[in-house]
Amino acid sequence: MYLSNQIKGFVNTPPLWSKSEFGIQQFEFPYIDLSFYNAVAIPQKIRLGHQMEFIFKQLLDYCPAYEVLAHNIPIRQEKHTIGEIDFILKKIDDQQLLHIELTYKFYVVTIEVSDPIHQLIGPNKRDSFFSKMKKIKDNQFPLLHTKAGTASLKKIGIDPSIVSHQACFKAQLFLPFNCKSIDLYPFDPNCIVGYWLRPNDFRPETYDRYEFYLPFKSQWVVEPNDNVQWLSFNKILPEINLCLIKQNAPLIWMKKNNNTFEKFFIVWW
Repeated sequence: MYLSNQIKGFVNTPPLWSKSEFGIQQFEFPYIDLSFYNAVAIPQKIRLGHQMEFIFKQLLDYCPAYEVLAHNIPIRQEKHTIGEIDFILKKIDDQQLLHIELTYKFYVVTIEVSDPIHQLIGPNKRDSFFSKMKKIKDNQFPLLHTKAGTASLKKIGIDPSIVSHQACFKAQLFLPFNCKSIDLYPFDPNCIVGYWLRPNDFRPETYDRYEFYLPFKSQWVVEPNDNVQWLSFNKILPEINLCLIKQNAPLIWMKKNNNTFEKFFIVWW
């Protein structure tokens, strides 16, 4: 059996919420027996979001509970692409058709505002949960029912009027440095995997005794492990500073002396 660390990371990442919240039904990922599953190699030259789509599709192709009817369907109006539909699935037991919008995100939790729906932002402040949630509700779901969307689906034999909308929204959350607990309801606290800090908090007196690794973006979904080249604090610091100069918050893996791991973002803002 071959099961990549990316697939394991995707499967083990919980959905950001359960059932229905914000007017969006969360897709309940089915149990899949992966004991005899041989994964198809994941293309590494595509962006992380497309890698997650690749994983999602091959897992659902292997799953006996669903049939993938279509994926990555471009919706064109005249000569312009106005959007794309991620997946159309058919449940085998009741023949129900589902439109699934797939999202896999990394959010740092800010506490400047009290409402959790506004506390989740991208580590580079270029996106947020609230904006993504609104896009799914206001743009992606209605896309099927536009004139162009209806025409595109009917060309492949799908009637959008009988399709239900759901989101497979997985996320890894990072709490503020030294924040021990926080109420993020209705978000699942099991999504919390690490913390975030600012450059001034990444001090040698605290971190000099540990080892570090700067994972590639495709490795962000992966659990920290020992199969990488670890660097000392002094050797990793120039790489981190280069990221911060470019206003790219690096994700860091850290190995502690007892061979346990932590991961955190260092933000530039």
